[in-house]
Amino acid sequence: MSTLIKPNHIGRKISRIRELRDMKQEALAQALGTNQQAISAMENSETIDEEKLIEVAKVLGVSVEAIKNFSEEAVLNIINNTFTNTSHDNSTINSINIQPNFNPLDKIVELYERLVQSEKEKVEYLEKIIKGK
Repeated sequence: MSTLIKPNHIGRKISRIRELRDMKQEALAQALGTNQQAISAMENSETIDEEKLIEVAKVLGVSVEAIKNFSEEAVLNIINNTFTNTSHDNSTINSINIQPNFNPLDKIVELYERLVQSEKEKVEYLEKIIKGK
């Protein structure tokens, strides 16, 4: 039985931290004095030089170690524990049950159906133009 080890993809981790901070690539680029394309390339890179990582960490307001050790599962556990186990009072925040209930495959199917519908509309439009000539 083989076990797959997830690669330590620093670019993806930077992307997720940026998204969790509700920051667009353009905003990060501006703070770093570069452009959005450079940020996109950086987020697609598996490794980043240490100096650039320090700059990015400073802009994102986290430590370099936080980026290197970032784990989506850990973030979800922290959020879950914050909403369910932090206090035993009956405050409103603890009574909210937040559970995303969409399936990513359903979203892909929905997008595919929209794409197919769009293509059908294009074909109908082109046929109408051809018949008009």
